[in-house]
Amino acid sequence: MGSVEQFALEFDLTPPRRIYTVGELNAAIRAALDAEFREVWVSGEISGLKLAASGHYYFTLKEPEAQVKCVAFRSAHRYWKFKPQDGLAVLARGRIDVYEPRGEYQLQVETLEPQGVGALQLAFEQLKRKLAAEGLFAAGRKRPLPRFPRHIGIVTSPRGAAIADLVQILSRRFPGLHIRLFPALVQGEGSVEEVCRGIQFFSQSQWPDLIIVGRGGGSLEDLWTFNEEAVARAIAACSVPVVSAVGHETDVTIADFVADLRAPTPSAAAEMVVRTRQELLDRIAAARAQGTQAVRYRLAVLERRLRQQGIERALGALQRRVGRGLQRIDEREYRLRERLRAELAARGRARRALDARLQGCDVRLRLARSRGALDRLAAKLSTLSPLRILERGYAIVSGEAGILKDAGDAPPPSAIHVRLAKGELDAVVRRSPS
Repeated sequence: MGSVEQFALEFDLTPPRRIYTVGELNAAIRAALDAEFREVWVSGEISGLKLAASGHYYFTLKEPEAQVKCVAFRSAHRYWKFKPQDGLAVLARGRIDVYEPRGEYQLQVETLEPQGVGALQLAFEQLKRKLAAEGLFAAGRKRPLPRFPRHIGIVTSPRGAAIADLVQILSRRFPGLHIRLFPALVQGEGSVEEVCRGIQFFSQSQWPDLIIVGRGGGSLEDLWTFNEEAVARAIAACSVPVVSAVGHETDVTIADFVADLRAPTPSAAAEMVVRTRQELLDRIAAARAQGTQAVRYRLAVLERRLRQQGIERALGALQRRVGRGLQRIDEREYRLRERLRAELAARGRARRALDARLQGCDVRLRLARSRGALDRLAAKLSTLSPLRILERGYAIVSGEAGILKDAGDAPPPSAIHVRLAKGELDAVVRRSPS
């Protein structure tokens, strides 16, 4: 025994002590866990879910005999398609980390997938329940579409088949419609923002009578833009009615529940919002026939009711009063016509008298003009008259052959006749001039 004790004293076999501080120990454990469990998948049920003011999720994954604390930072869960909730069985991917202030290890969750149901489907159901609880799906808030829209706004991709079908059918059913397209991505990154921007543009402009929002068919992932909460709230806040036309007839999106009308396809949306011109004419004709029939029926009912109440005599008295009134009107009309005729006759006589007076004035004027002309002619004739010459001492001598101008025409003893200014003489030529 003594030799053994002596050997132990000379050679100390006790391992050297390594003293850690608490922080060093947690750091060492953290490094070891991080090296071993850098990426792990853990299945379990969510319990004690809390959303902190920082935007981080804190919860516990548990099973009947064990549990592990988890944290999901905001930068990670912002890309999740659904929201975690208590009692949900999930599959979490992350890394093991040590929270040194409490000396607890936890799972930093990067990805979370629901078990038993797809993440997209779960997100769809969660948002559907949330918006339904807020009343966004209520029938009471659905607005009726205008019966005869003239301006239609469309929010969809300019390169998809949906816009071609919409424009073709709308133009064929009712030519002359005004259509405006807001081009937007309908899937992928940025599509939610562009679709919301298109809805808000038409809502603020107040230009369209209604808006058609949609796209052609595709998978659930392709149609997911129309399952986003932002798009749903943009539709709910729009100031004009919105028609959701997403995918095929079997596809259902959140936008369908919020919109004022859900169309199975974009082509169906065009047929639902616009009536054909012939359909409109047929409706007008039917309404006219129905209105005529209703008026006739109403008149027949009123007539029968009046007859049943013994109104015939009252109607007879009324008709007589109306007849007498019409007779007085006829008499007044006759007297008025007679007065008008007499007045017209008086006006005719006055006009004729005026014409006669004007004509008399014209005759007197013409006579005065003629008298003046005659006076001028008489004065001229008086000036040229041979009697004026006789008054100056001359005489007119005439023989058997007429007025004598040559003494040789009256040889002696020719008888001559002399006319003086006053009186006449008969004489005999006794000698001829030498």
